[in-house]
Amino acid sequence: CARAFTTEGGSGASASSPNTVAVIDLAGTIQYDGTSCSPEGLKSLLDRAKDDSNICAVVLRVNSGGGTATAGEEMAGYVRDFSKPIVVSTASINCSAAYEISSQADYLYCARSSEVGSIGTVMQSVDYSGLMRLLGIEITNISSAESKDSSYGSRPLTDEERAYYQQMVDEINAVFVENVAQGRHMDVNAVNELATGLPFTGTQGVANGLFDEIGTLEMAQAKAAELAGAGSDYQTMSLDLREDELSELLDLMSSSKDRSSISAEDLAEAVKELKQHDGIAQ
Repeated sequence: CARAFTTEGGSGASASSPNTVAVIDLAGTIQYDGTSCSPEGLKSLLDRAKDDSNICAVVLRVNSGGGTATAGEEMAGYVRDFSKPIVVSTASINCSAAYEISSQADYLYCARSSEVGSIGTVMQSVDYSGLMRLLGIEITNISSAESKDSSYGSRPLTDEERAYYQQMVDEINAVFVENVAQGRHMDVNAVNELATGLPFTGTQGVANGLFDEIGTLEMAQAKAAELAGAGSDYQTMSLDLREDELSELLDLMSSSKDRSSISAEDLAEAVKELKQHDGIAQ
């Protein structure tokens, strides 16, 4: 839910006051799970920030090692097209798909010891056929095309299939590189030189142009307010999906004609879902 807390430059006003910098956490794997680390979740939060006239800017507090390439591509587009200033504050890690998203922001902060960058794409193929033979297990694949079973792990890839998948990885990685080049206003060749798949320290990330400055969350909030023209007269608030999800649960309970029709199992599952969306594992 939206909770206000002041920064050094904050005024201490309520969350609904003008000149509010909204903080969105991107903590976890970038994937399609409905949280803020998914295209649907991030877009929902950015739409709320866009439609709230009191929110002047957004800070993305990133602590993610990456995830699904397509989710990262979608989310990068949402950040790039956002109409208000966006500043990134990096916690311990901001790599791969998470960095692709971050690269579209207006200004990027990281700590000196942050693990950042890791521009690259990987597709994993596991061949279990040797283990299956050792266990005396024989697998027969009946497929409509010769390579349909190439990703099942029941046989080695052919040279042609390996080359095909390599081309796919290269094509997907080219999108990553182009996005970073566009977001960071860098030459594509310069980004390609950094696309070794290896991470950098925050200090290295600033030196090679992937980040703008070493700084804290509070510095990122102040920068966002500055870019929005609010100066030092601003406050901050946390913007997340919990309020909406809790509302859905309460609506479910209040709309039921027979309260007893909601089983304990249903309620437990709903609460578990809320905790998962809040980053709590059980």
